Amino acid sequence: MPYKTYSEYLKSKYSEKVYKLPVNLPTTCPNRDGQLGISGCSFCPEVGAGFETISNSISVKEQLQNNMSFIKKKYKAKKFIAYFQNFSNTYMDTELFAKYMEQAAIDNIVEVCVSTRPDCITTEHLNILKEIGEKHQLEISIELGLQTVNYHSLHKVDRGHTLAEFIDAVLQIKAFNFQICAHLILNLPWDNMDDVVENAKILSALRVDQVKLHALYIMKDTKLGEIYEKGQVKLISMEEYKERVITFLEYLYPNIIVQRLIGRAPEENGLFVNWNMSWWKIRDLIHEEMISLNRYQGKKATYLGGKALNKFNSRKNSEYIE
Repeated sequence: MPYKTYSEYLKSKYSEKVYKLPVNLPTTCPNRDGQLGISGCSFCPEVGAGFETISNSISVKEQLQNNMSFIKKKYKAKKFIAYFQNFSNTYMDTELFAKYMEQAAIDNIVEVCVSTRPDCITTEHLNILKEIGEKHQLEISIELGLQTVNYHSLHKVDRGHTLAEFIDAVLQIKAFNFQICAHLILNLPWDNMDDVVENAKILSALRVDQVKLHALYIMKDTKLGEIYEKGQVKLISMEEYKERVITFLEYLYPNIIVQRLIGRAPEENGLFVNWNMSWWKIRDLIHEEMISLNRYQGKKATYLGGKALNKFNSRKNSEYIE
């Protein structure tokens, strides 16, 4: 593969294929409950990102057991990751957070993955995850929804945070040695190729461990959906998205794990979803072009570690050294 895939990473780490089991908590986000805003991000529907999750009316343990039973039968799987996916899963009282995390520590779970916002990370929550991990011998990973390093675009989509909060969250999590995955949308209407490259550079400079890429999808009954229907926002073509993904990977450091190149979204109530193409078809087109043109992850990742001083390390410039 021309980039480091998540599936191979998991196989290497756990010696066999591992499956993520989504968990849906009865929580919200500060961009919905009035703390930062009331409408959420302009692209986010009422259900958030958890359109494939089980109802949060049942316990964490039951959700995991139900999902696990299905995946075990279908794929003969033995190891699983409890994936707290929807909304901001650290946006709650620490005692309640600890209770939910403890419920995830059941047989065959090898890792707890918590998805949240960059402005919802505290030492208290991280300490709870550390205690759960040590007590039950579980790996801990945290997914942060960044979307873009362009703070102007973050304002446009009403994220309620800037790049600074993401950097702060990464530094806090790094102190606990948890794996960090950043989410990025590579086709935001206000971003260009310079932003795509800068996305890769910032994640590489911060030593983020993993990245999830996805294309912007536009749903009905969202603020972005309203301006899209009025023709006030224009999206790039699938061909340009493909080029953005490949360019991003070329600038991304080669040791960073790529969880995905494009996401999935519910087609019902969708105004724009992946150019009306299946996600795997777009993924395969990206693979094919990278291989045929010898483009690969890290090919252009030469910008860190004092790039401007490289000339002094060259034999051709030995006259500068006495």
